[in-house]
Amino acid sequence: MRLLLVEDEERMANLLRRGLGEEGHLVDTCRTAEDALDQAGEVAYDAIILDWALPGMDGVALLRRWRERGLTTPVLMLTARGTVGERVTGLRAGADDYLVKPFAFEELLARLEALHRRSEGQAQTWAVGPIHIDARRRTLTCEDREVALTGREFALLGEFASRAGEVHTRSSLLAKVWGPSFDGPPNIVDVYVGYVRAKLAEVKADGVSIQAVRGVGFRLVVEGSNK
Repeated sequence: MRLLLVEDEERMANLLRRGLGEEGHLVDTCRTAEDALDQAGEVAYDAIILDWALPGMDGVALLRRWRERGLTTPVLMLTARGTVGERVTGLRAGADDYLVKPFAFEELLARLEALHRRSEGQAQTWAVGPIHIDARRRTLTCEDREVALTGREFALLGEFASRAGEVHTRSSLLAKVWGPSFDGPPNIVDVYVGYVRAKLAEVKADGVSIQAVRGVGFRLVVEGSNK
């Protein structure tokens, strides 16, 4: 698996990186939330190991930011905080699993493998007209042309593709792609629709377009479709 390890404590980070590497996993490491914020969206990681106790922005705040950005990568949270309330906080922030320190390395491996199997089972591929959207690889293809999608572009295009032909309001797209707590400018939807349109043009997806519905929102239209 390709893993991202977000761990501030040097000794723990070195132990985990070495152990995971010996098990055949490729591990990238970030020491701060600021470094990890963008890194998680730049590489198609199979899972993320995230420590709660990070300098500056803590792991829970970082996780919320990732989920608001549309990141769907499974996250295993590590923490010394073992109360029920704290576990609930982590899970509600978007964690897929939770491991309390100290823990056995074998249990960490087993939990990562379980997350990977679960995410593979949930991975989706949409085929809409001539285009294909691959959730595992986070790519858009049309015939032999392929382009990578950012996490947010993938989430937005996935919403359109899952209900092609239907109108999506800006408010519904904001809630589903950016999260209900997003407090940025509403026109961010229009900005990312522009990015997705550019990706469709890049793969020459003729006949597939995202059309604006005046005063409402957008819809994905495929020429020749009765939707």
